[in-house]
Amino acid sequence: MTGRGPSRGGADGGLARHVPVLPAEVLEAIRADAGGLFLDGTFGAGGYSRAILDAHPENRVLALDRDPGAISGGQALVSAYGGRLTLVETEFSAMEDAAAETGLGGFDGIVLDIGVSSMQLDEAIRGFSFRADGPLDMRMASSGESAADLVNEASEARLADIFYHYGEERLARVIARAIVADRKAEPFRTTRQLSDLIGRIIRTRPGDIHPATRAFQALRIAVNDELNELARALHAAERLLRPGGRLVIVSFHSLEDRIVKVFLAARSGRGGGSRHAPVMAQAVPTFRVEGKWPVMAGEAELAVNPRARSAKLRAAIRTEAPAQGDDPAVFALAALPDEPVRGRGKGRGRR
Repeated sequence: MTGRGPSRGGADGGLARHVPVLPAEVLEAIRADAGGLFLDGTFGAGGYSRAILDAHPENRVLALDRDPGAISGGQALVSAYGGRLTLVETEFSAMEDAAAETGLGGFDGIVLDIGVSSMQLDEAIRGFSFRADGPLDMRMASSGESAADLVNEASEARLADIFYHYGEERLARVIARAIVADRKAEPFRTTRQLSDLIGRIIRTRPGDIHPATRAFQALRIAVNDELNELARALHAAERLLRPGGRLVIVSFHSLEDRIVKVFLAARSGRGGGSRHAPVMAQAVPTFRVEGKWPVMAGEAELAVNPRARSAKLRAAIRTEAPAQGDDPAVFALAALPDEPVRGRGKGRGRR
């Protein structure tokens, strides 16, 4: 995952810890140098918002983030840009409400950087990372079900489904069964407890990713409802963009990228249906896709920002056609399948 912060200093002028991914490519795709009104759906430490505001003296940005820490940290940036930056604490799926409340609309560009930010990963108290011990939390906002709540209360079947479908973890059922067994003696409260349990189950070789990587990703996605948030945001962006406006999405793993691809393919007239939704009468395209996608980071960027390695940028241009209704295929990709994970799963495991 990547940070969403500026390349020089934080949003509050502090130490630079968060480097925006594909910054030049994002600015080009969104046409920030032409001047206009933009929406940054994932403010983070303000990297994209700052870059957009610096690209043209008349640019204005409505920036959203559901993390209260990002909102408080961005207030200095709001002041620095003299009213050109409006910052709202909310999910990016609620961008229409935020636009209505602030009196902004007819956006020339919307950018979404999907996933967890590096400042969230780096702060052990947030509970996103298995590399430092902290409370098993993982909430991007300050309310709702935490990862500890989920791990300690969900059924074995639901946990297995989450690990398998959101984390693509082959030993999902084994891990879920071990969690249910261990939590009877003591509830899971910290990231270290869960990471140690998974480390006992999954054997790794030199060069393998950490054994808890996939399970932690899956829990984070489930706790924050990330895939449904993305699906709702894509449809909202379609309604908010003016004709000629540009939608730019940076995603970091296949689950997110698949949702973006299916949405843009269907809305640009390239979709061919799926097992979730059959081919229907072709609607007038609401987006136009130009160029070759996805765009990925080059070696120069990877040398200074290794977290950009998995980033994929996709973009499309809004047409004059009226917005369409919700696409069932997109929301089907965001949901857990009805059929539960069965069997022990493949892979090398032990207890």
